[in-house]
Amino acid sequence: MVIVTVRDNEPFEKALRRFRRKVEREGIRKDIKKNSFYLKPGEKRRLKQRLAEKRRRKAARRAARKPIMKGPTAA
Repeated sequence: MVIVTVRDNEPFEKALRRFRRKVEREGIRKDIKKNSFYLKPGEKRRLKQRLAEKRRRKAARRAARKPIMKGPTAA
């Protein structure tokens, strides 16, 4: 449960921003989105596999962009 106390003479918008940051940090929105509809176990497994493959491809792209040689060059 996220609790934000509004301080004296604090604008409502500022308190609302703090509340949103806390909600985001605790992963509440992500959890609500995940549980908003039912996924069958097989669908959940396939989704998990697709996300893992996406992360692997992204990591491979990042690794390909990095320079191979590190440190001073011997020229």
